[in-house]
Amino acid sequence: MQKGQIRVQTENIFPIIKKFLYSEHEIFLRELISNATDASQKLKTLASIGEAKGELGDLRIDVTIDAKEKTLTISDNGVGMTAAEVDKYINQVAFSGAEEFLDKYKDANIIGHFGLGFYSAFMVSDKVEIYSKSYTEANAVYWSCDGSPEFELYEIDKADRGTKIVLHINEDSKEFLEADRVRSILERFCRFLPVAIYFEDKQINNTNPLWTRKPSELTTEDYQNFYKELYPYGETPLFWIHLNVDYPFNLTGILYFPKIKQSYEIQKDKIQLYSNQVFVTDEVKDIVPEFLMLLHGVIDSPDIPLNVSRSYLQGDPNVKKINAHITKKVADKLDEIFRNNRKEFEEKWESLGLFVKYGMMTDDKFLEKANKFLVMEEARNATTKDEDYKFYTIDEYKAATEALQKNKEGKQVILYTTDPVQQDAYVQACAAKGYKVIKMETLVDSAFINNMEMKWENVHFTRVDSDIVDNIIDKQEGSESVLSKDEEEQLKKMFGTEMHNLHVTVDVKGLSPDTAPVIATRPEFMRRMKDMAGLGGPMTSFYATMPDEVTLTVNGNHPIYQSLLKEADIDKQEKQVKNLADLALLSQGLLKGNDLTSFINRSVELMQGEKKPVIVEG
Repeated sequence: MQKGQIRVQTENIFPIIKKFLYSEHEIFLRELISNATDASQKLKTLASIGEAKGELGDLRIDVTIDAKEKTLTISDNGVGMTAAEVDKYINQVAFSGAEEFLDKYKDANIIGHFGLGFYSAFMVSDKVEIYSKSYTEANAVYWSCDGSPEFELYEIDKADRGTKIVLHINEDSKEFLEADRVRSILERFCRFLPVAIYFEDKQINNTNPLWTRKPSELTTEDYQNFYKELYPYGETPLFWIHLNVDYPFNLTGILYFPKIKQSYEIQKDKIQLYSNQVFVTDEVKDIVPEFLMLLHGVIDSPDIPLNVSRSYLQGDPNVKKINAHITKKVADKLDEIFRNNRKEFEEKWESLGLFVKYGMMTDDKFLEKANKFLVMEEARNATTKDEDYKFYTIDEYKAATEALQKNKEGKQVILYTTDPVQQDAYVQACAAKGYKVIKMETLVDSAFINNMEMKWENVHFTRVDSDIVDNIIDKQEGSESVLSKDEEEQLKKMFGTEMHNLHVTVDVKGLSPDTAPVIATRPEFMRRMKDMAGLGGPMTSFYATMPDEVTLTVNGNHPIYQSLLKEADIDKQEKQVKNLADLALLSQGLLKGNDLTSFINRSVELMQGEKKPVIVEG
């Protein structure tokens, strides 16, 4: 039996590093800048405890390009390295100096943890050189390697403390000798690093970003200006949440609620993840709850576990804890605004509603809190006065509709409209009965309604055009019309023609004489399924191909039928009936294509009336 340590040969590992260490070669610059930042942070830590003597000076990092020599150089005036440290941290692949430093100085704000970052330089370089002088009295040192297992290491003269890394860029990576390309990488990955970074004699980073400061020190203007810094072309956000947690995990950041005027403006991947102010990724789906992916802003946590390229999150209990904490903070903030300034909350509901409804569907803990501050906006109609127009919480809506809107099963019926303009006649009919109609017109509302019927007790949603107003809460027995049974049967036959992709049922009822002569309604369940199919929901193809079910309720008490039934011209009578049916279907958006064209032509023909012969006198 043999035991021992697995040996890694550099002949085998260098080709792997060059090709596969990072999926994006531009990451090398982030890694080298991070190392230079660590060197500066280490020096600050050592100086703060008296282990580094002398003046620190202005700590900075310089990035320079020499296109003629085909070199890219990263210089810092940080802690530097001795020959022994170069041998220990550079010549031993994956031995992390940052990790060792953290073990000794646990409160230091160090970025690197893997020890492979330096070797990313070989992805873009034929040769890499290091010039370094330690903060100690040790001699300066030079190291170089051309990507083979061979290296050079010897002492040199160097006056200034710090490290300079020179990359001799290879032929395949000439893009990294272009100033615009390098600047874009620095601005993406290093724009908030805590040490000043200079490129082309200009500082490119904000070393003191807003999330690292205390909320008590900041003003509304500070938060709005920082949002502009993150999103130069974005509108002023609705409000924001400043995260600042140090137990049981470290988490800082600022999350902004953006204005969303229309559902199609929804954009995800707008939250940036940082680790000690180094940009990691804008894909934060495991850290941030799904419904809050619509937020904008920044999250920074050194406790989030990342793989070696810092590109992907790894499974860890801290991720779930951070996710739950963010959910709680957002729910608490929304509840605070609702309680302290309900008018402001309602004014912002057009944008807030998407977040809240999405969260209530996907997160039960958020649902518990959101039940208190979810508001439902009343649909205006011709008779609505400004003082009567309002928003309702679910409890307020139940209280306001307790007497009129409970069905025989004891469920509270929530009447809603998905298009207050197109469904105006139905909204007005409900208002005349004293019913309260709310607006549900965003992309998430069809799914929200289905979810809440399962999660809220004894609640049923009904769209205003799913039945005639007499039946919208409970089915009523057919009321008598002034027509005879024979006349009612005659009307049923006249209105009972089939249409393309429509399954039509005709019913004759005695409604109020001032109610429309024909009302088209669609069953709530089938219409919901068709709507969900239109959004790509489950069983999309099944419901999308099914014909629409429509009920045409003929109002036998409408005066028009007194003359229509007596019309001697059968052709004209059929056209009048067809037009009445088409008008009802038009209100439901079901008259399209050739059917709509036929309706228009028929209407013009009926308006022209009978053509009289032209008499020519001779």
